[in-house]
Amino acid sequence: MTASLDHEDECGAVPSPCINVCRMDASTGWCEGCLRTIDEIAGWSLFDDDAKRAVWEAIKGRHAQFMASQAKAQANTQTRAKR
Repeated sequence: MTASLDHEDECGAVPSPCINVCRMDASTGWCEGCLRTIDEIAGWSLFDDDAKRAVWEAIKGRHAQFMASQAKAQANTQTRAKR
């Protein structure tokens, strides 16, 4: 879902999390590919490395939230199917 988990490339630069799946989810306000907000996407090239690392940290939290919501939805579907 995201480009890198260590947040730095071999040169020490912080890579973009973009994976070229660019669709904004209206319910979350996050890109479906990289889980950034539109402000984070628009500002990425202006951010210093610390700000970019902060975005990566936010993405980690969003990914965990996304995975939890998917698991809950799947459990709800399975519960309904058993009825």
